[in-house]
Amino acid sequence: MQRSGSGWFETFLNSHHNVSSNGEIFSVKDRRKNISAVFYTLDKVFNLDWSSSAAKNECSAAVGLKWMLNQGVLKYHEEIVEYFKHRGVSTIFLFRRNLLRRMVSILANAYDRDVKQLNGTHKSHVHSQTEAEVLAQYKPRINVTLLISDLKKAEDMAANAIKYFKSTRHIILYYEDLVSNRTKLMDVQDFLSIPRRDLISRQVKIHTRPLSAQVENWDDVYKVLKGSKYESFLEEEGPPI
Repeated sequence: MQRSGSGWFETFLNSHHNVSSNGEIFSVKDRRKNISAVFYTLDKVFNLDWSSSAAKNECSAAVGLKWMLNQGVLKYHEEIVEYFKHRGVSTIFLFRRNLLRRMVSILANAYDRDVKQLNGTHKSHVHSQTEAEVLAQYKPRINVTLLISDLKKAEDMAANAIKYFKSTRHIILYYEDLVSNRTKLMDVQDFLSIPRRDLISRQVKIHTRPLSAQVENWDDVYKVLKGSKYESFLEEEGPPI
């Protein structure tokens, strides 16, 4: 899902000499307008190495893409599961446990898309601490009326993805685990059957402060989530003062 660290994770993958991950291919709606368009696009991606390998210093052992769950993969899941099995496609699921932090990131990113805080340019990901601090200054206001239902929608989407693709060869990762334990990247390399390397990313995390310092109406958010099934998203935040 968007704002779950997928761009950051993909930069790690692409720092490996034997990996070629081609980004968010299905962000273009025409490529997912029907299942035939989806298959045509997937075939192009998985045949890329035949047409582009001459420009590479080393061969690609893993070729793939980043596919958001709201870009047709769940809509056509039955056909895509069969395609994955037929082509031998492996799936890496990357989720974010704290869906409240993801929501803050979504709202902040949408704000910057409109305002363009960095010299009139919108940046979803940054590569310097200075840029990160500029973007982190914005504190979104969360609609608490829809908060519980929005969190449930995101939770259900992730659960459905795992349910639909459980019969495929897959691995499940969580953004928080990658942040706290980089050895998870070794597990990914083993899963892809590629040589282990130290993977790198130049991206800098934007939101590093406690949630209470990043949400404008934190008091309201805290009251709605306290005692709910999503109370854990409050982390170790104290009650409003």
